[in-house]
Amino acid sequence: MKVGVLTVLLGDQPLEDAVEYLDEIGVEAVELGCGGYVGDDHLPTQDVLDDEDAQSELLALLDDHGMDLAALATHNNPIHPDEDQAEADDAQFRDAIALAGQLGVDTVVNFSGLPGGSPTAQVPNWITAPWPPDHAEALEYQWEVAIDYWSEIAPLAEEHGVDIAVEMHPNMLVHEPHGLLSLREATNERIGANFDPSHLYWQDISITDAIRLLGEHDAIHHFHAKDTKVYEEQARTRGVLDTQSYGDVADRAWIFRSVGYGHGEQHWKDVVSTLRMVGYDGVLSIEHEDALASPTEGLEKAVDVLKRARFVETPGDAYWA
Repeated sequence: MKVGVLTVLLGDQPLEDAVEYLDEIGVEAVELGCGGYVGDDHLPTQDVLDDEDAQSELLALLDDHGMDLAALATHNNPIHPDEDQAEADDAQFRDAIALAGQLGVDTVVNFSGLPGGSPTAQVPNWITAPWPPDHAEALEYQWEVAIDYWSEIAPLAEEHGVDIAVEMHPNMLVHEPHGLLSLREATNERIGANFDPSHLYWQDISITDAIRLLGEHDAIHHFHAKDTKVYEEQARTRGVLDTQSYGDVADRAWIFRSVGYGHGEQHWKDVVSTLRMVGYDGVLSIEHEDALASPTEGLEKAVDVLKRARFVETPGDAYWA
């Protein structure tokens, strides 16, 4: 397993400087944002797509630092009820898939997207309960929209030899493992998970059980190393569906944390061990969104924990068996 980083937190630096710094602190792989909510500071798709010279320059930079290009990320909503936004997000997503194929990158990370609750809706609608009945009807409609769309994306991914890692995320249709498996079953095996535990912790989903569930279906294509801390005192009165700003760190029921600051090192060793049990030996891609730590300090602390938790060698034979 290699320790990687989604480089968005270093977006204010040129990619050359960011890669040099990451190399110095022991990072071995990068995930580059190429559009959507994560931006494209380090990989503007239209500057690199179909440009062999630009692609060679990018890969040479990474190779000079012994850095793998683990994934491209374009987090957006290609099934947004606003047709103009959906069209723009879809085009961006398709370009990312094509670019990944050209770069020899195995994985593109995105959200499932979220439609409105009806054909006339103007904004997305995250359904969290089946009652009143119109909510259940809205959810059924949303799945129809999603399956129609992803049934086009899955063969496109196959065509380019790329896996799509869907990040299970609140305010998206797929926000937990069973929804992810439903989308995969309705499309093909190119559709799998970007397993980001930070969005599952506050839903009270067992991370190791979820890894085992998805691992049974070989459905983990990528992994985000990101932690969350639930503050029980606040959650007891607010619940976990907390709509306060992420900046209100003292009052929120939960906030994102650097790896090891929401759950201890032993927990992360269990997570990494379970990933190995189900056959995932890919990159542990750090995503830093800890409001209590600077980007560099939070990142370096996460690297420190993961370096001790991850495995780098192939397991030996069980001679004691």
